[in-house]
Amino acid sequence: MRIVVKIGTSTLAHSTGHLNIRRVEELCKIMSDIKNAGHEVILVSSGAIGMGVGKLGLRERPKDIPTKQAAAAVGQCELMYTYDKLFSEYHHTVAQLLITGEDIANEKRHGNFRNTLNRLLELGALPIINENDTVATDEIVIGDNDTLAAIVAKSVDAELLILLSDIDGLYTADPHKDPNAKLLSRVTKLDESILSLAGVSSTKQGTGGMVTKLQAAEICMNCGCAMVIANGSKPANLYDILDGKAVGTTFIPEVRQ
Repeated sequence: MRIVVKIGTSTLAHSTGHLNIRRVEELCKIMSDIKNAGHEVILVSSGAIGMGVGKLGLRERPKDIPTKQAAAAVGQCELMYTYDKLFSEYHHTVAQLLITGEDIANEKRHGNFRNTLNRLLELGALPIINENDTVATDEIVIGDNDTLAAIVAKSVDAELLILLSDIDGLYTADPHKDPNAKLLSRVTKLDESILSLAGVSSTKQGTGGMVTKLQAAEICMNCGCAMVIANGSKPANLYDILDGKAVGTTFIPEVRQ
């Protein structure tokens, strides 16, 4: 199976912006094991700006583009160093791909990106993708890694996209405010009743929220790719998802229902 795993900033880092070492080590170990089992794994990783904020000693996530880009430049180095070190322990080679909105919008550049990604998988590498925040501007930005992960899944005909976040899945209401909120384990249609459940980002470090996750689900479902939203604080969820167990919220495209 060809799988895209997206890891959000809230999963990778503590609220300070510094790396959650224990969790990242476990995630890399499990993804390595999944790859050993014969699956093709593509990782879409957030965290560059958040880790840069921590490493530069900034008090909060910057709002202006130059400081965001500076934080991303610092944080991306640490992020890839960490991934390279951890995956190498399990004899897997990682490859970094940093892209912008133009690499998706431009047909030729999108084709080059897709060809490179497919070749990396053929060579047995584990691609790690992030938006190139060091050069992206408002005009060429993709905006969030939920959308990026869905675009990647569509580009390489992935069978499954797993979004690891700070929430268990899609609820009937905000579980932080409503004790009666219920987790939806299965979604087969993105109608108004489902779309109305989207809220805003619950983390200071990240940029996404349920809105972007539902947008990602729409991209996936339209191209026949299943998608799961699961809690990234429990890395072993990855095993359960691939074993077909009910974890988080699964979005099932019509062609697979």
